[in-house]
Amino acid sequence: MTDKNRVLIFDTTLRDGEQSPGATMSHEEKLEIASMLDEMGVDIIEAGFPIASEGDFAAVSDIAKQAKNSVICGLARAQLPDIDRCWEAVRHARRPRIHTFIGTSPLHRAIPNLDMDQMAERIEQTVTHARNLCDNVQWSPMDATRTEHDYLCRVVEIAIKAGATTINIPDTVGYTAPRESADLIRMLLERVPGAENVVFATHCHNDLGMATANALAAVEAGARQIECTINGLGERAGNTALEEVVMALKVRHDIMPYDTGIDTTKIIGISRRVAQVSGFPVQFNKAIVGKNAFLHESGIHQDGVLKNVETFEIMRPADIGLNETNIAMGKHSGRAALRAKLADLGYEVGDNQLKDIFVRFKALADRKKEVYDDDIVALVQDASANTGDDHLQVKHLRVVCGSDGQSADLTMIVDGQEQTVHATGDGPVDACFNAVKQIFPHNATLKLYQVHAVTEGTDAQATVSVRMEEDGRIVNGQAADTDTILASVKAYVGALNHLIVRRTRAGKDGKEISMYSH
Repeated sequence: MTDKNRVLIFDTTLRDGEQSPGATMSHEEKLEIASMLDEMGVDIIEAGFPIASEGDFAAVSDIAKQAKNSVICGLARAQLPDIDRCWEAVRHARRPRIHTFIGTSPLHRAIPNLDMDQMAERIEQTVTHARNLCDNVQWSPMDATRTEHDYLCRVVEIAIKAGATTINIPDTVGYTAPRESADLIRMLLERVPGAENVVFATHCHNDLGMATANALAAVEAGARQIECTINGLGERAGNTALEEVVMALKVRHDIMPYDTGIDTTKIIGISRRVAQVSGFPVQFNKAIVGKNAFLHESGIHQDGVLKNVETFEIMRPADIGLNETNIAMGKHSGRAALRAKLADLGYEVGDNQLKDIFVRFKALADRKKEVYDDDIVALVQDASANTGDDHLQVKHLRVVCGSDGQSADLTMIVDGQEQTVHATGDGPVDACFNAVKQIFPHNATLKLYQVHAVTEGTDAQATVSVRMEEDGRIVNGQAADTDTILASVKAYVGALNHLIVRRTRAGKDGKEISMYSH
């Protein structure tokens, strides 16, 4: 990298992002997201953790083969089998990278029971091995922000001498603050011999809500690679959000004169797709991509925006790919209008998918006076989450509730066979879930049940999110309908369908190894 003002974007949605409990993506979904990242100009895509499972290895390998522009990276612990497996997965990429890491703080040194000298030897051995396989090697001292400065300088120097071309400095637990983040990068650049010959990167977690600020502070101090994820998806409170750092650098180019190669008009499309396939909805007030990011409710704000939009907006919707022209959607709208609206919202759909969404749209338009953009997004997500290929499908539901008790009559199709049951419960949702359990017995426990009104009014669509756990496997289900109870059942059944997939995958891959984020 010759341009000192160029900041490389390293996206780890498919690795660190997928480690969020319940955010597991299918093989096809990973390839789709990787293709979108490649098209939007992401410099490096960390496609997965190849030794974690056969499924992860296959995904990284196929992403490496399909990538046209991005460097394709795999993660490996500081163990030779990990590094060999990683190389096998990424070697077919036009531009492969091996990323190896080890925890260097006192807390993390205690895990493998290595003293400082033993860990230094391990770092030299594994980085050298990786460099003998690949000329693009990234090394990370996990929990760097809680590592003694003298020791951190020592091991960074060892990694550089062993052949690392990128040194990533992770704030693994989101502990640091912006000034500390900058000072740490500045110290390493000043004290470590050879630091001027490698790229320094920053990987920030959001436990204290400072990931973006910490990443930008590191860039100002000399880091030239930001590790991030779409929607900030990741362990615990998440990671630095790609959309936040990219747009911050674009909007505040006056004080941060750094450039990225990201096509920002593709941000909203990939944000919504990642939210859909991961099952993690974007919070309404999320910076840049939240549904409220460009909405104004107070009279003062509305008046100001009508007179001059810049009074209360520092960027335009079109900057992230939102079309500023509104198509009024209702029961008289046709397929062409729906396809155009979907394109405005960042969704490119095939003819068969459009047909399915159009049927759902017409049914919704007959029940609602006005169909909003968020209603249509919910329809797309519901259509994708509940398909005819699912093992379990809801066919008919009748619920009786009142002061005399609650009951549900449910008909489902289980692997092509129709089954009908009658169940009771403490409430209508409980009765419905009990009915599902009768048809498909399971030991999964319900960890989360949330209902969100997509739009306002008594005729609003409800989006229901369900999270379940079985034997350490966490799955999500999501569905939308103007009937909240029906949406609840669809979401519950959707989570069970994901659980069936996880059971099958575990059976094929064997026991999953432990993964922990750097």
